[in-house]
Amino acid sequence: MGGLKVDFGDVKEFIQSLIIAGVLAFFIITFVAQSFVVDGESMKPTLSNGERLFVNKFIYRFNSPERGDIIVFTPSGNENKMYIKRIIGLPGEEVLIDDGTTYIDGKPLAEDYIKEEPIRNSGPYEIPDGKFFVLGDNRNQSADSRYSQVGFVSEDSISGKAFWVYWPLTEMRLIRSYEYNYYL
Repeated sequence: MGGLKVDFGDVKEFIQSLIIAGVLAFFIITFVAQSFVVDGESMKPTLSNGERLFVNKFIYRFNSPERGDIIVFTPSGNENKMYIKRIIGLPGEEVLIDDGTTYIDGKPLAEDYIKEEPIRNSGPYEIPDGKFFVLGDNRNQSADSRYSQVGFVSEDSISGKAFWVYWPLTEMRLIRSYEYNYYL
């Protein structure tokens, strides 16, 4: 009678491989990178609703967040929601939005990535130590640091820096970092 023979050495090797894969996945998701889905239009045209991206969770263990970084964070008071926005203001700076222009400490900021100029003025905002001021690239459709439900973002609430859109495949790309220049 021909029966099914099970090689327990192969089964043991398969189970060990599953355990190793699980441990590696846990380590990567916890400390290195995490997947995130863009929900909404607040980062258009840079990021679109439904795009999937990877967030580098490792980078801020060695470097401080910088102006222009697109970050994923949990807003204070709403631990069940994650947001994705661009850092505009750093600790100790003043941010003002006036007549469609964003000013940092009185200097106009060149922002060629925004969808359209903001339709309303806001600020000035004095950024406390250890906090960041974030805005969506679609300024007129974004809940961001201008609003109390988001407010200033503390460094410990930042999950990481967005770096690669991987879905949909037709839109796969690295997320560009900006070198900021002020208008002359």
